[in-house]
Amino acid sequence: MTGQKNNVVIFLGPPGAGKGTQAERLAQDRGLVKISTGDILRDHVKRGTELGEQVKPILDAGKLVPDEILIALIRDRLAGMESVRVIFDGFPRTTAQAQGLDVLLEELGAPVNAVPLLEVPDEVLVGRIVERGRQAAERGEAVRSDDTEEVARHRQQVYREQTQPLIDYYSARGHLYRVDGVGGMDEVYERIVAGLK
Repeated sequence: MTGQKNNVVIFLGPPGAGKGTQAERLAQDRGLVKISTGDILRDHVKRGTELGEQVKPILDAGKLVPDEILIALIRDRLAGMESVRVIFDGFPRTTAQAQGLDVLLEELGAPVNAVPLLEVPDEVLVGRIVERGRQAAERGEAVRSDDTEEVARHRQQVYREQTQPLIDYYSARGHLYRVDGVGGMDEVYERIVAGLK
């Protein structure tokens, strides 16, 4: 591939840890494209596509979308890139997804460079998510179906059960580093940047 050097960063952390905000900032600073499977899926739901209709009940229940759908979406998104300079936000969530992504990235000659893991206590996370929903409602915006305390707590549990093995997976490959996700946005961002290779 030509163009700028490939660079693949994968943000890990539970829902509400601030991955999206930090990934957006890092993308702008480093000239990377932020890929959020959640954003892609919500866009399909909003547009009422066939895929959107398929995944809406899954998302509304706070469950995870099947791996083959997500890998296909990512393959499609990366296919047109001159060089793979991306940040993954909220993907992969399981070891199977990580292995599927590794195969895809290997095909493209763009291995994973770094995996920052944002760590935030559960009670802080649930509070953040509920507050996000409250603020959206106050602004008269549609509240995301997953911005309720019940769904937030369920998602934390799903995250722990299904995503914990990912930490071991990337740690074993020497890509993972832990970031304290509590504090001001700038403070957390500086910790993320400090750990990048």
